[in-house]
Amino acid sequence: MLKLTRMAAIFMLAGAVLLVAPMRAQADPFGDTRCDNNPSAPGCDVTAGNPGGGDGSNQGNGGGRGGDGKCRKPSGEVIPCERDGAWAGTDGCYYAPTDPSPSTIAALGGQPAGEGGWYMRTCYGDGGSFGGIVWIAGAPPVISPAVLARQARARLDLPKVVIRMNPPGDQLVNLPVWLALDRGSWRSQSATASVSGVSVTATARPVKANWSMGDGVTVTCTGPGTVWALGSDPKKASPDCGHVYRRSSAVALQGVFAVTVTVTWEVTWAGAGQSGTVPGLTTTGQVQTRVQESQAVTR
Repeated sequence: MLKLTRMAAIFMLAGAVLLVAPMRAQADPFGDTRCDNNPSAPGCDVTAGNPGGGDGSNQGNGGGRGGDGKCRKPSGEVIPCERDGAWAGTDGCYYAPTDPSPSTIAALGGQPAGEGGWYMRTCYGDGGSFGGIVWIAGAPPVISPAVLARQARARLDLPKVVIRMNPPGDQLVNLPVWLALDRGSWRSQSATASVSGVSVTATARPVKANWSMGDGVTVTCTGPGTVWALGSDPKKASPDCGHVYRRSSAVALQGVFAVTVTVTWEVTWAGAGQSGTVPGLTTTGQVQTRVQESQAVTR
């Protein structure tokens, strides 16, 4: 009977180790993430799924699927990341550190060699719950660092996009416009998710700004641009981000061009001895500008 119990325990142990051991980050079709700029409380609305089609599932990272920072079963069903003091593993079951007695360890086949720990494993189903004590090889957490990375990314609070049209006021046809963002709109942001003393930090860094000028022209800049300074030559183009309107906005709706800028953020993460990248975020801002034609005066 003892031999049979030991074999069952070893079988459960082997399965648990394969299912819940931390995995290195892999490419993950999280889908697009848009950050709408509410002037009173800018924030992120994370959209999970694969924009190219399909269900956007990611079985490679087990307990997480999509870019919403939620924990899931391998089937894709969303589950709480914490339940009864235990954390979800990549197999959809829950694990809590435990300190079994020497007799229990002996019944489970003895103390394994190497780094690791004993955990109480609980799996929940329609008919109740089942589980037992298992040994997890390697360092914690039992929750995948990639899952923590998605949770940290969901907590990122990106700044509101503030546009500086330079020179300020109405623009003129054939006169260079300097495009710039407020410096506060172009700064790295970080957020951290932790479990069982292990933390993963996600960092968003702005990498480019796409300007839609309202006249059908799009300008891409790799920085926030330069603010036009009073006294600068009005005929001089911006050194790094600018545009020249070739027609008046009189033909546009309400006589103005809607200028929209979309900032793309690169998101990386590090923690639990691992690191990686996740699909980026975007923030968007908009202003309206009137473009006039200068009239020559003749005598």
